[in-house]
Amino acid sequence: MEYVNLDKTEGYKALQEGKKSSVKELLTPERIKAQSIKLGGGLNYNWAAMPISEETEGKLQKLSDEMDLIGKYKEILSGKMMNPGEKRLVLHHLTRGNVLGVKVEADGEDKDEFYKGELKKIKDFSEGVRNGSIKGSTGKEFTTVCQIGIGGSDLGPRALYLALKGWADGNNVKQLKGEFISNVDPDDAAAVIERLDLETTLFVLVSKSGTTQETLTNRDLVLETLKNSPIEGFVPSKHMVAVTSKTSPLAKDASMLAAFFMDDYIGGRYSSTSAVGGVVLSLAYGYDTFAALLQGAHEEDVLSTEKDIKKNGALMDALIGFYLRNIMGYPATAILPYSQALSRFPAHLQQLDMESNGKHVNRNGEKISYPTGPVIFGEPGTNGQHSFYQLLHQGTDIIPLQFIGFRKCQYGKDIVTAGSYSQTKLNANLTAQIAAFARGKDDENPNKEFDGNRPSSLIYGEELTPASLGALLAHFENKVMFQGFIWNLNSFDQEGVQLGKVLAKKVLAGCEGDEILKAYADFLI
Repeated sequence: MEYVNLDKTEGYKALQEGKKSSVKELLTPERIKAQSIKLGGGLNYNWAAMPISEETEGKLQKLSDEMDLIGKYKEILSGKMMNPGEKRLVLHHLTRGNVLGVKVEADGEDKDEFYKGELKKIKDFSEGVRNGSIKGSTGKEFTTVCQIGIGGSDLGPRALYLALKGWADGNNVKQLKGEFISNVDPDDAAAVIERLDLETTLFVLVSKSGTTQETLTNRDLVLETLKNSPIEGFVPSKHMVAVTSKTSPLAKDASMLAAFFMDDYIGGRYSSTSAVGGVVLSLAYGYDTFAALLQGAHEEDVLSTEKDIKKNGALMDALIGFYLRNIMGYPATAILPYSQALSRFPAHLQQLDMESNGKHVNRNGEKISYPTGPVIFGEPGTNGQHSFYQLLHQGTDIIPLQFIGFRKCQYGKDIVTAGSYSQTKLNANLTAQIAAFARGKDDENPNKEFDGNRPSSLIYGEELTPASLGALLAHFENKVMFQGFIWNLNSFDQEGVQLGKVLAKKVLAGCEGDEILKAYADFLI
C-alpha cells in the first residue's frame, strides 16, 4: 500500500483550486432532506449545513479513491502493521467483531479468539458479581465499581458510563454505581474514597503496562486506605481487579482478585470496547448492555468499509473535516451534544482526535507542510449556548460545529410547561442553532448582526441506547482514522505525552542539575 503526503496528490491540488461555496448559498430544505447517511445503531449523519457543493463532493471522492482510504482501513482490519512508530498492529476494531472475517494472528495467537476469550471472562465475572455469587471479603454484595486509570483508561469508559446511566434508569436495569479516580492530584482520590462504602466497593485498576505513574500512585493510595480499614475481616485483595497486559507486573499480582487482559495493539484512546471499558460497564449495567454497545460499534465499522463517500458517514465526516481544516483554514472544531448523557463525550473525543492527529511528521518521521488535526472542544447544549456560543456566532474565527441530538430523552421523566415538553425545547434549541449559525441575521445595529456561514453537521437518532452509543463511538474513531490516512500520519502512537513524563521523573529525582526545572520546581515542591 502506498502512503504519500497529502500535498503530493492530484486531489488536494484540485480542491485547492476549486470554487469555495458558502453555507448560505447551498442550504435548502431539499438539501437538508437529501444530505444524510445512515450510521450504525439507528443513527444518521447530516452535512447539509457544510460548505460542500456537489462539485466538491466529487473532488473529495476522487481524493479518497486516489489515497485508497478504504484500502488502508482494510489493512488495519486484516492485521497489517499500521503503527510504524511502535511497529504494532492496530486491532481495536477486532474487539467488537471481525469485519472482514479474516484470521488475524500476532504473538503466536489468534487475536480474534483472544478478545473473545476475554469477553467470556468479563461476562462470567460480571454476572457473578451482579448475581451475588462473588462478594466482598465481609460477605456483602458489591454495590459500587470504581475504576482507577488515566487518559484512555478513564475518559472513554467514564464518558460511556455516564452516557448510559439515564438509559439504565429509564429501563429499570439493575446497576452498580460507577465511580472513577484518574488524576494524580490526591484530592481526586480522596473525594471519591470519602463517598465509598469499602465493604461493597470493587475497584478496577487499569494500566496496560502496569507501570503508569499516576495510576499506580492512586492504587497505592486506595490500597493504603483499604489496609487501614478497621472493618473486621476486611481483605483488600478481594476488592480489586486489574485490566492490564499479560506481560505487565499486574498480571499475576497477588493483591488482585482477578485480571482481564488487553494487549499492545489497543491504544488507550481506542480501548473503550476492550476490557478497559468492558469490565466497568459490564459490572455497572450488565454484560448484555456492553454486548449491545459492541454490536452498534461493529455495525458502524462494517458500514465504514463502503467506498462511496455518500454511503459512508465516517468517511464523509473525515473528508469534510479535512476540507474545513486544509482548504478553508479553520483551526478548531466544537462537539456539541444536545444530550446531558453525553456530558463527558467531548472530553473523550478531545483525546481521541488531538492525541491521534496532533502530529507534525508523517508516518516516516518526515516533517510535513500542511495543517493536521484541529483543536477539539465542546460542552452539552443548551449549557454551551449560555457560555461560549457568543464567540461561535460573532467571533472573528469561524469554528465548525458538530451537533448531536436525539428525539427522545433517556429517563422518560418530562413534563409539559409553556405548551411543550423539555425534550422538545431542547431540540428546538438545537434546530434553531443550526439555522442561526448557517444563515445569520442582518441588522442595522452591527452589534446585533450575525454573519452566518458558520458550518455545522448533525448526528441524530431516536434515542441514546447502548447500540447507538457504540455506533457513535465507532463513527468518531473511524473519522479520526480516515483523517490520519489523509494527512499521512501515524494516528496510533502518542509521543507527545512522553517528554513531560520523562521530565517529571527528573524533577522527582531532584532535577539532576537541570536549572530550568529546578527554578519552576522551587515554586511548588
